[in-house]
Amino acid sequence: MPEQAPLRDTERAPRKPQLVCPAGSLRALTLAVDAGADAVYLGLKDATNARNFAGLNFDLGQAREGIAHAHARGAHVLMALNTFADAREPERWWRAVDHAAALGADALICADVAVLAYAHRKHPQLRLHLSVQASATTYEAIEFYRERYAIQRAVLPRVLTLSQVGHLLRHSSVEIEVFGFGSLCVMVEGRCALSSYATGQSPNTAGVCSPASAVRWEEGPQGVDARLNGVLIDVYAPHEPRGYPTLCKGRFEVEGRRDYAIEEPTSLNTLAVLPELMRLGVAAIKIEGRQRSPAYVEQVTRVWRAAIDHCASQPGRFSVRPEWTATLGRFAEGQQHTLGAYDRPWR
Repeated sequence: MPEQAPLRDTERAPRKPQLVCPAGSLRALTLAVDAGADAVYLGLKDATNARNFAGLNFDLGQAREGIAHAHARGAHVLMALNTFADAREPERWWRAVDHAAALGADALICADVAVLAYAHRKHPQLRLHLSVQASATTYEAIEFYRERYAIQRAVLPRVLTLSQVGHLLRHSSVEIEVFGFGSLCVMVEGRCALSSYATGQSPNTAGVCSPASAVRWEEGPQGVDARLNGVLIDVYAPHEPRGYPTLCKGRFEVEGRRDYAIEEPTSLNTLAVLPELMRLGVAAIKIEGRQRSPAYVEQVTRVWRAAIDHCASQPGRFSVRPEWTATLGRFAEGQQHTLGAYDRPWR
């Protein structure tokens, strides 16, 4: 059969995206579902997911309870198994895949081809989503994963412009999920090794950036020192708000000036381009923040539920309501937000 020409953006009907929200705990899961999330994503209490922080995530009993709560209300549960399996102990990842299937998770979010291959072979009925940790930024890369592992959705890294997202959507045969709100990092998902320089651990393998065991807060002559495995990465004045210490958002002295040398703390907020994302046909919008509080999850979910519903009902008359911006502003990292790579005025 002759190859069918891809649809132009103007030929696509706006698509109401699924709202995918973070669940770092059972409390966060229930609040997200009750606030209107179409799906929540969670991880187990080990290095198989990229938010392996102490006090977060689910044991099997909590996962079972959370999935039951979500399914009873028509919401889906996606399990993140998105770190890269340790070749010395891949069985941990295989067990996590088996647990997810047995618990009734609606999809797995994976990045490692070994994990994808195992899941595809052992549980062919289980949906597979390609994690942002896989760093797939082209439709050719995504097609590779579809052909070999039958992925049904890909989460795009936060490095593409709206035009590039549209180009990828026009040529992709799988669902596309994009980030809508949440803290930004240096946006090299799956490839960031900054944390490992200081601690020997990175989110790609240990599931955690800046592991809590390596974090120290120390009173110093100029305020409170934030150290990561002994490396001074910031100094906060006595009453200055303190962010979780990560190397990419540390303040360092460069050429006699102390400032954010790599990236300033800020959050992605794409409400302003929501109609464009829907017109392009994204299948899902993801909220970042499994490490954030249940209150964050609930209130951010409510804002995005209202915004997506409003935009779907009146796409030509959509505008960002001031109360939405105010709510998201309270939860934005550094109390500021950006369109990130969706808008690149420097090009």
